Amino acid sequence: MRWIIGIIINAVLFLAIAGYFEGFEVSGFGSAIIASLILSILNVLVKPILIILTLPVTILTLGLFLFVINAITLLITDGIMGSSFEIDGFGMALLASVILALVNLVIQKAVIEPMKEK
Repeated sequence: MRWIIGIIINAVLFLAIAGYFEGFEVSGFGSAIIASLILSILNVLVKPILIILTLPVTILTLGLFLFVINAITLLITDGIMGSSFEIDGFGMALLASVILALVNLVIQKAVIEPMKEK
């Protein structure tokens, strides 16, 4: 259930980011859902491999390199999705990954944590 909520939250965040920034485009809510689903699959399959490969850099930057890894997974999602989900460059992907991480952290603390207590 939390996975589905996470997919929907990320899809809404994709639409919000697309509304605020010109370099991030999503053609509709369906595309945002599909992109969020692809991103979650990439986070399960590809992200652990990238984290292991870049572990020395991640430790050296005190974990800030994880934002770069998140940006890379967003760019891979862009490549898989085609024209319905577009990110213009690495800088926009990095900004989107920071926004996604911060908003997901706030939502997790405000919404998902109280659900666990029930």
